[in-house]
Amino acid sequence: MTTPAPDAAPVFRMRGVAKSYAMGEVTVHALRGVDFELREGEFLVLLGPSGSGKSTLLNILGGLDVPTDGEVWYRDQALSGADRNRLTEFRRAHVGFVFQFYNLIPSLTARENVALVTDIAPRPLDAAEALTLVGLGARLDHFPAQLSGGEQQRVAIARAIAKRPDVLLCDEPTGALDIETGRQVLRALRDIHRQTGTATAVITHNAAIAQMAHRVVTLADGRVASERQNPHPADPDELAW
Repeated sequence: MTTPAPDAAPVFRMRGVAKSYAMGEVTVHALRGVDFELREGEFLVLLGPSGSGKSTLLNILGGLDVPTDGEVWYRDQALSGADRNRLTEFRRAHVGFVFQFYNLIPSLTARENVALVTDIAPRPLDAAEALTLVGLGARLDHFPAQLSGGEQQRVAIARAIAKRPDVLLCDEPTGALDIETGRQVLRALRDIHRQTGTATAVITHNAAIAQMAHRVVTLADGRVASERQNPHPADPDELAW
């Protein structure tokens, strides 16, 4: 992977972001004063155990949630005070999501699942082109039940990239997969990043995956515990977990 320039502009910036939830009489502090950036052309891994705040941080970046306190910017656009309609437009125009579970519609083919996004995007990739980018050019007309778990996740990646997002946010994309299938999915993410340069953030509890990132941010108890650059990102085939 080509390492982004050290002075690359941030796609996202967080300053002092906190997120709290009320659960009955208990207040849960998911994020506690987080400062964070995702930069142009970067492949970043957010690492941490369950409950560390990774998914909450990703959801706030992607406009699926809003902070209790602090500020969030997408480039020069403030997101922290945006209403629901503005966040919906932001997600539709700029963000691609990949989740642990594929969320494919069983009655639609791979091509048709991807076309759900291309039909509403302003400048989409052709669905077949997006599937070819993730190595599924020969499986366009297969239904999810005819695809392996790794192939279904690659359909989900194709769906996410088909609208040409400015940023790709991936929440435990290999969490439901075995090691070899997980490598296939990581190879697809790496190849997409190489070909498009899309800023990509992958959250995981699996420390091995961090080896393929340009930068690794570790969360613990809702705070940034550490941050490090990785001068020599590993190939997915080199990972072992």
